[in-house]
Amino acid sequence: MANLGCAHTQVPERKMYLIAEDASSINFQEDARGIGGAGAEAYCNELQKQCYTKCMRRKPEIPSIPKHSGKHKEHCTTTCLNEYMDCVKKMEELERQEAQSKKLQFPNIDKALDWLKEHTPEAPPGTHVVVAGVGFVIAMVGGALFLVPI
Repeated sequence: MANLGCAHTQVPERKMYLIAEDASSINFQEDARGIGGAGAEAYCNELQKQCYTKCMRRKPEIPSIPKHSGKHKEHCTTTCLNEYMDCVKKMEELERQEAQSKKLQFPNIDKALDWLKEHTPEAPPGTHVVVAGVGFVIAMVGGALFLVPI
């Protein structure tokens, strides 16, 4: 009996799908990866250091705190720690938004594989892909690039 298709989207099998047999020569786009956790932390650390240096050079906003005193150091440490925490929160939010925007969605596995094979540099390992509601991630296995179910 021949299957003439159906009106609803068919769920893909939960197996690995080959995207590229040899991914070693693929130059994934740098901007596709975002700033990443370690980069964000280093960025916020640098901002905190600059804040502290600038704060210690200036007379405190609070008149009762003498410049370069223990209270001044405490004030600068607290102020700049707050700036650091704000920076980390902002970076986490940006990464969350970026991850959501980079999630690729396709109606079926054939369309997903066709697009991924044609646009491989735009979808580095770690990219999330949704095919007919099923979550996958792009992974490098033994030098080959696969679409792997989550």
